[in-house]
Amino acid sequence: MKKYLLFDLDGTLTDPKIGICTCVQYALAAFGIQEPDLDKLEPFIGPPLKESFMEFYHMSKEQAEGAVEKYRERFQEKGIFENKIYKGVPGMLRALRSKGMVLAVASSKPTVFVRRILEHFHIARYFDVVVGSELDGTRVNKDQVVRETLRQLFQGARVDPDQVYMIGDRRFDVEGAHAVRVESVGVTYGYGGMEELKEAGSDYIVCSVKELESFLLRGTEDPDRLKGFQKLWQIMFPFLLFYLVRGIATDLLVLGAGYLCGVKGDGLSQGGMNPLKEFLFLWNGDGTLAGLTGNATAIVSALGFMAGGAAVFGMARNAVALWKEETRLEHLREEPPSSYVLAVMAGLGLVLGMNLLLLLSGVIGQSEAYQAVAESQYAPWLPIGLVCYGLVSPIAEELLFRGILFVRLRRFVEPVGALLFSAALFAFYHGNIVQGIYGFVIGCFLGYIYEYFGDFRMTVAVHMIANLVVYGLSRGEREPRFLQAGRCVLGGLCWGLSVRVFCTDGRQSCSDCGKWPKAEERMPCPKRERRVRQRMGVGL
Repeated sequence: MKKYLLFDLDGTLTDPKIGICTCVQYALAAFGIQEPDLDKLEPFIGPPLKESFMEFYHMSKEQAEGAVEKYRERFQEKGIFENKIYKGVPGMLRALRSKGMVLAVASSKPTVFVRRILEHFHIARYFDVVVGSELDGTRVNKDQVVRETLRQLFQGARVDPDQVYMIGDRRFDVEGAHAVRVESVGVTYGYGGMEELKEAGSDYIVCSVKELESFLLRGTEDPDRLKGFQKLWQIMFPFLLFYLVRGIATDLLVLGAGYLCGVKGDGLSQGGMNPLKEFLFLWNGDGTLAGLTGNATAIVSALGFMAGGAAVFGMARNAVALWKEETRLEHLREEPPSSYVLAVMAGLGLVLGMNLLLLLSGVIGQSEAYQAVAESQYAPWLPIGLVCYGLVSPIAEELLFRGILFVRLRRFVEPVGALLFSAALFAFYHGNIVQGIYGFVIGCFLGYIYEYFGDFRMTVAVHMIANLVVYGLSRGEREPRFLQAGRCVLGGLCWGLSVRVFCTDGRQSCSDCGKWPKAEERMPCPKRERRVRQRMGVGL
């Protein structure tokens, strides 16, 4: 979270198209230029007027100054009110002020006009400082405006650029921010567009007022202010919600399948068998119901995973976005493709090795709970099993355990604590000793992958690939010795190579200082940040 927020006016807080474009039209007409299409005049929104007249209509300096005078002739009387505030802006400003943020307006429009517009829309009270250009044509460049705004905000004290965002819709806002070493937030709902903002090097880009509000408010909750039970509830609520919704959905689906197939109690309704019944249910020789087949179990399980994942999807999306912004991935994540390949290899090596160790230890044969789970998992037709346990379950589980739980834990504890606690919940969730041991080790690895890359998609990919490979290799009650040996060799090679090359590269902070970031800071090492920003040419 940053404390000082500088907002552009036109195209960011308000939509001035009608007022600005009609006044430009009026000024051009004074020079004998007729422009009936207001859309062609949109480039005048944002940049200084005099430069725009010179650039777009090839006017001389004197002509451009005269055009500005004609523009203001209409604007101060009528055009200034041909304006509308973007939906959601007042609520956003109110929310930002409630979190203790200091707001300012930094616009190329003359200050006197900016103040009148803010008062007209009843939002002037939210801003501590309002800075625009002067009527005599001075201070029109955005870097000058931003610099003056910072001077007034900090009242002569040293400006801390790490506490400031410049928010605007045009490249001039981005360039003005970078000229004074301030990070920029581009908004695409104005008049610059995505391509213009990307080319200008905007540090962050949002597409709506709602997204802008969420971005600026991220991390505003202070973990230290939360009581112990509040922190625990933030961790356990999504876990319990997922577990409850998945369980209820599974039970309802089983009942629904029975109703659909005409199953009543322990027997059959009149009408005999049909292919759907045979596909979903297992029958005794006398025609009574024996139970669900593997196909039905897998299908019901997949739908249960989907229901659980849907229940926590919103929380996961917000948590992942929060993690991404707090770690400034846009700046710092420049991992080579080999790192991603090696991470997948490390995951494969680990899961293959864990499966073999559990098999050789004999713990698999001693767990009746696991035997029941394995029987249902490996019973269905192979494509159904791969979809359920290789694709659906990894997405749902990652939404919960890494997407929400790990991120929330990282706000309260150090990385090691977050890894261990989220992995312990992942182990408990599986409900048997075999998968519990396996889940704990794999959960630690997936948490490390998320900490290292900061990319939720990476944990999903590793989880998916691991599940698909293990499920495909583990079908059948007996595995030939040569296949066990092959798994051992493959797992060892994958794990050894990846640990040697991938896991020695450092942690989330960087190789420049070699330290884990503090839980309350969650920011990258400044040495690495400066190095990467210089290489990218950002904020120099």
